[in-house]
Amino acid sequence: MPKIIGKSLHEHRQMTRHKLFTALSTLMAERGFDTITLADIAAAANVGRTAVYNHFHDKEALLLGFITHETEQYAHTLERALDGVSDPVEQLRTYIRQQAQLTRVFHLAPGPDLRTVLSRATLQRLREHADIVEAILRRILTAGIEAGTFPPQDIEPTVHLVNACLSGRLIPDEPVARERTIRAAESFVLRAVGARVPERVPA
Repeated sequence: MPKIIGKSLHEHRQMTRHKLFTALSTLMAERGFDTITLADIAAAANVGRTAVYNHFHDKEALLLGFITHETEQYAHTLERALDGVSDPVEQLRTYIRQQAQLTRVFHLAPGPDLRTVLSRATLQRLREHADIVEAILRRILTAGIEAGTFPPQDIEPTVHLVNACLSGRLIPDEPVARERTIRAAESFVLRAVGARVPERVPA
């Protein structure tokens, strides 16, 4: 019988899933998802292959579980950052900065684009989870239009265009360059949605 980690079976399962997610994230930072096997993930997580199958029947299911977990955690973090922010412009600034902090495995993994190696069913599920975050941006834009802060516009393509601008691939790691890029993204997105606000002058 495998050794139980944690104080209960539920905690054991949660800890094992976390180890698998961490292992997958680490491996995907090094090479393409198409080259990673469940055996690789089990070895990196320091668990037996049986433990992997106890949670996920294949690596696509593991990837979906990982992205679901990351998306839900990110959505909670974003909602906390927006809590108490009532001005639509400041809400949009907050959204932009939070997006800039997000390392997207979907965009950053080496190797072929995940869209070319995942099944249609998995891609659809991933699309559904992206909707969780997009709904927050949609809410911000709708509130801004209703308040007269943003001009009337077609929200759906605007949501997709804003998020395309905020791809993690475009944000440098070096702190000064990173802040400069984020400020530029703020200014660009605010102009793109028609917000008429003075640009912030760097301190």
